[in-house]
Order: sequence, then C-alpha cells, then structure tokens
Amino acid sequence: MARPVWSGTLTFGLVSLPIQMYTATDSHTVRFHQLQRGTSDRVRNKRVNERTGEEVPLDEVVKAYDDGDEYVLVEPQKLDDIAPGRSKALEITGFVELAEVEPVFFDKTYYLGPKGKEYAKVYALLEKVLEETGRAGIATFVMRNHQYLVAVKAEAGLLTLHTLHWADEIRDPRREIDDLPGRTKVTDRELKMARQLVDTLGMEWRPEEFHDTYQEQVSALIEAKRTGEAVEKAEPPAESTNVVDLMDALRASVDRAKKPAGKKSASRKGASGGKGSAPGKAASGKGAADGKGAAKKASSGAGKGRTDAAPPPPTQISEAAAKRRSRGGRKANGTARPASLDALTKAELYRRATEAGVPGRSAMNRDDLVAALRGTSRQRASS
Repeated sequence: MARPVWSGTLTFGLVSLPIQMYTATDSHTVRFHQLQRGTSDRVRNKRVNERTGEEVPLDEVVKAYDDGDEYVLVEPQKLDDIAPGRSKALEITGFVELAEVEPVFFDKTYYLGPKGKEYAKVYALLEKVLEETGRAGIATFVMRNHQYLVAVKAEAGLLTLHTLHWADEIRDPRREIDDLPGRTKVTDRELKMARQLVDTLGMEWRPEEFHDTYQEQVSALIEAKRTGEAVEKAEPPAESTNVVDLMDALRASVDRAKKPAGKKSASRKGASGGKGSAPGKAASGKGAADGKGAAKKASSGAGKGRTDAAPPPPTQISEAAAKRRSRGGRKANGTARPASLDALTKAELYRRATEAGVPGRSAMNRDDLVAALRGTSRQRASS
C-alpha cells in the first residue's frame, strides 16, 4: 500500500473528516546519472561553501532571504511555527461550480481517503453530494512549508484533491505572446471545411490508447548504445501550412481522415490530420556503432542477455484491440493463431517490425508498419 504524503482534517461547516492524501500519478521519465566523459566516475552535486570551497553538512544549512542589502536568516522551525492551522487543517471555504474553474488553474492531483473505517459515512456523504451537484470545495492548506489553494471534487467514486495555481501566478497571454492573431478574418468556406475535419477526426477519450513514445525511444537508444547498434534519426517536423494552400490542406486532411475506421488510430494522427508520433523517434540520432556508447560499471552486470532494441510494449493495450483479439485469437481446432495486424497496437507493430528487420521502421506510422509487415510475410511465403 502507498504511504500518505499528508494527513489532517478536512472540514466543511461544522462537519470534520480526518483524511489522508496520496499521490495520484507516477512519472515514467528515464533517469540518467552524470559521469565524467571518458570514465565511469559519477559526478555528484554537493553543498559547498563558495568562499572556502569546503562541503557544508545539511544541519548547518539555513534559509536566507536576500533583501538587497543583507541576508535575512530564517530557521526551518520558524516556518513551521507560522503555518496556518499547524499544517493539519484543510478547511473548505465554499463550493463552486466545477465548470467555472478554468483548466489553467489546475496543477497536481491527489487521492483522498478516510483516516479510518469509522469515517467512511462522512466521506461517502461528501463524495456523493459533490458528484450530484457537480461542485468542488475550495480550500487552502499547508504542506511542506508551502500553502496551497485546492479544489476537492468527486471522481469515480472517491474524493480527489487538485492543487490550484494562485490567481497572480497565471500569466496574461496577451502580455506573454507578441503575435497573437486577434480577430483574424477567416472565410466561411475555410470555417466549414475546418469543422468537417474536426468532426471527421472525432474520437472517444481513451487515455490507455496513448503512451509515451519518446520515453520508449530513449530506452531503445540506451539499448542501442549498449549493444553497438545504429540509431535512426527522427524525421523532421512538418512544414508550416502556407495560407495560400490552407483550403487544399484542409480538404486533403478530410480525405485522409475518411479512411475506413479500422485504418484510423488516435495515436497515429494528430488534430491536423498529419502523422502522429512515430514510435522509432529518438532523442538523438547519433548511433553507437563507434563502440563508445556505454560506460561499464565495475560491479554491475545488469542488462546482460538483453538484445532486443525495440521499445518495451505498453503495459496497457487498447480496449478495442483486446476485444478483437478475444474474438479471433484461436483457430477452429483450438490452436493459437497470430493476432491480425489490424488488431495490434502501434508499439506491438513496431516490435514485430524490429524482429523482422524492417528497414526505416522508426519513421513509419501505423499504416506503414502494417503494410511493411504484410510485405515481409508475403516475401517469406514466396521463398
């Protein structure tokens, strides 16, 4: 079980609910160490006195505010002493219509749970009333020497807490961006065609169908550097649409989006009708064929025996793909048969293309991968 990152008492009116707060999300970013080039020596950050050059122990470090003329020293304990409610109270000031809170205000999400079974009824009552009214409770609380503005809402049968940005933290876009279009005139024909494109590219929100292809390719790059394989460069970004050719681009996008439903995938087409993120794109195009790709660790043999440079498959497959497989995964005699290429996710197609040695696979979209794999199958059958 996860450990709570904060616990305290949520109050609304004269009702009190002891709660615990849990992190709702994880980061799957690949973490790198820093090494000195040409060695396997770790480079570490240290707290160093800039005058003496000596390392300073953590218990000798104090916070200081520079007011321009001198430093004002503040001990960590003093920050705890001035925290409202001693950092253990989350008091709901009032309830607002959830739709009134603009998305730009939302920051991070946490799950809330009751601090004991005896508080389940109060918890369920607040969750149910927020679900039925479509409202969110607005509150402030202190965690780790920071005060947060938050919204408490009902979501999928539980209470969630969303930290919000303060109003003075939201930047004015018209001050930040010099070349906003303003009231640029568009023709009725362009607007009609753009609406048609948006309607044609309409889709259901299925987050499990999307995955971080960049992080997959970082992993593939690391494996390629380790095994000495070359890494293909990512394809350049699409060129900007010329205003003169706008109608042609819109019409071509609509035509492309009107392909049969089995040929379309949200993960391979963007809102403009262009190609989506190719699974073979990597952060660096420089291969490791020169043998300089990996610095050996003296005590670690991790990664040995791993030769497949394809990115790991996603932990979740799309609902639609799973259903297609369950319907057609076996022959009449009960023996297993390979899943149809149309039923595979893009990452699975890329993995098969890697196993088959399909050239240029990193720049292919899903349709290209299916066509290339079918061509490889036909070549094997004829030989």
